[in-house]
Amino acid sequence: MTHAHFNDEDSNTSHNPAFDNVLQARLSRRGLLRGTAALGGAAALGGCATSSPVAPVQALGFTPVAKTTADRVTVPAGYTARVIYALGDPLSASTPAFKNDGTDADFGNRAGDHHDGIEWFGLDAAGKPSDRFASRGLLAMNHEATTDEKLSSFFLHANGGTSTLPRPAAEIDKELMIHGISVVEVQTDGKAWANQPASAFNRRVTTMTPVAVHGPARGSEHLVTKYSPDGTQARGTLNNCGTGRTPWGTFISGEENWFGYFTRDAKDDDARKKDKQVQALNRYGRKAGAPSRHGWESGGTSDTYARWNNSAVGASAKDDFRNEMNTFGYIVELDPYDKRAALRKRTALGRLGHENATFARVSAGQPVVAYMGDDARGEYIYKFVSSAKWDPADAQPANRLAAGDKYLDQGTLYAARFKGDGTGEWLELSMDNPIIAGSSYFEFKSAADVAIFTRLAADAVGATKMDRPEWGGVNPKNGEVYITLTNNSNRTPASVDAANPRAYTDMKAGKEQKGNVNGHIVRLAEKNPADAAFNWDIYLFAAEADADRASVNLSQLTDDNDLSSPDGLVFSKATGVCWIQTDDGAYTDKTNCMLLAALPGQRGDGASKTLAYGNQQVTTYVGKAPTPATLKRFLVGPKGAEITGITETPDGRAIFVNIQHAGENTKMADVGDPAKFESQWPANAGYGAGQRPRSATIVITKNDGGVIGS
Repeated sequence: MTHAHFNDEDSNTSHNPAFDNVLQARLSRRGLLRGTAALGGAAALGGCATSSPVAPVQALGFTPVAKTTADRVTVPAGYTARVIYALGDPLSASTPAFKNDGTDADFGNRAGDHHDGIEWFGLDAAGKPSDRFASRGLLAMNHEATTDEKLSSFFLHANGGTSTLPRPAAEIDKELMIHGISVVEVQTDGKAWANQPASAFNRRVTTMTPVAVHGPARGSEHLVTKYSPDGTQARGTLNNCGTGRTPWGTFISGEENWFGYFTRDAKDDDARKKDKQVQALNRYGRKAGAPSRHGWESGGTSDTYARWNNSAVGASAKDDFRNEMNTFGYIVELDPYDKRAALRKRTALGRLGHENATFARVSAGQPVVAYMGDDARGEYIYKFVSSAKWDPADAQPANRLAAGDKYLDQGTLYAARFKGDGTGEWLELSMDNPIIAGSSYFEFKSAADVAIFTRLAADAVGATKMDRPEWGGVNPKNGEVYITLTNNSNRTPASVDAANPRAYTDMKAGKEQKGNVNGHIVRLAEKNPADAAFNWDIYLFAAEADADRASVNLSQLTDDNDLSSPDGLVFSKATGVCWIQTDDGAYTDKTNCMLLAALPGQRGDGASKTLAYGNQQVTTYVGKAPTPATLKRFLVGPKGAEITGITETPDGRAIFVNIQHAGENTKMADVGDPAKFESQWPANAGYGAGQRPRSATIVITKNDGGVIGS
């Protein structure tokens, strides 16, 4: 089978969007339109100026991509993929081109590292927000982390950086700036997409950007720091993973594994005496004496570095940064169209290891509802229901962040309990719940406490511990909610339950892997998104094709659609296709991580299945097995890379996919020898200088200009 492998060459059939006269003239003046006279102008480029409604895809029309461990991006025959935006790319006209040799600076004006969740925000030819124009837009995306070993982000530094403490401030300063969010304008000339480095919309948000705290935790004693004595402000956003788009047109970003960036003194528990935060710090993964991921606290005495030391060293919280870690772990909202507007941390949606937030379909007079996963072994699935009722006029508000204030600052948070009969209930996390108000497990005094110590509230009410809940997506066809459960090495036969029913042994390169090795995707159905009850089944069990079909490969996957560790999950609004992305380490001896396209049915379309573990049995509910027309592999990434984040133009004719941390298994000692890099992508695809691997955004189009996946 022949695949159209990744390339960086122009293709005269890669995309057929249309332009109105204003944009066409402007692009022509810039020299970006080529051969328009011969092509017959905009009409020859295809259709009208705005995207038309796209018919839902009824059957996936491409030839599946085979598994591969090649260091490239592979897409189906008839498709073309190109890099459009990579680590270090300039975001201003005055920023030098990226040299990719570890000497580059000014990352406040460059693309950050580890591209993750991504969303499209359209622009019309005049630069105004547009949900229909498909040839120009903004990509807002997360920059989650950086490729590291022994403290240092070694590909960022010329000699690999410093792997012992204290670390040089100059190295830390660079690492502080490659985390966060970026907004970049992209356009197409009808042949190829390109980012616009001089766009006035381009923006970086880093660990140093001022952020306003909103919701019930605003002003809490637990958010008081030397930087914000009144507990209303914070600095930066960190370890941003999944994304979402609100019904009022803003960007949502989830702060995930932020706790690892902090350290506490080995005797900090004693210094805090009876402070209840000791229990919370341990619950959130910051035990006294645990080292930080990068040693940023060692860069000097200024607040830039001292804030990463979470120890109680001052006379009060106003004199140190003992509460700094409490300012992270939230859903962050940004208006991608307005660089002047400050970010908001929406504390009403809880503090946890957020992946993304996905919104139920809004309905006039009904609450706004968002679903979220907490990405750690044994954590929970959450739902937020706004106090305010949806007003359709807010779909295009004059002030987008004010709409966010209206719908995201007040509401009720819930955690999910899955029952063995295929039903479930949402457990209220508020002071109105007597279990919370009277908890002997943890002392909750206020709504702020619930918002800041959300995991402990979910513990107290007895929510179901899940196998690493990650991305959520809402099926536009029927409103059902899909949550990826990536894997769980801690799942044992003694701890299985109906919603997490597998515990098995898998072999990789002769070594045993145990637990729920490959992960699964759970599906929830509610009569109304604000309901306290739901029904559920498991849409898909990830597995290797040759795994036992009675106990592991319960979804009957084949070589054309088997997968491991589902992570990103996004439904196309244009086509209804469910895009599933993997972040895998279990199957990487056979294939790099991948992107699959799916056309799911509905909850309850399969049957129950009973699994036996010795004398113990567990019954679960398995969705209808996919067919070659409803699930197949669309893309395989380069070596060492995670496939994460996907968005599309409104016409469904271009999708943007993030490729994260190619070459991540390279050793720091080999940073000077490109021949020893695990990956040299995207340089080996013809993009950019140097040979060090870079996280990047690619754009995929169909060579005949058609709709992706059809």
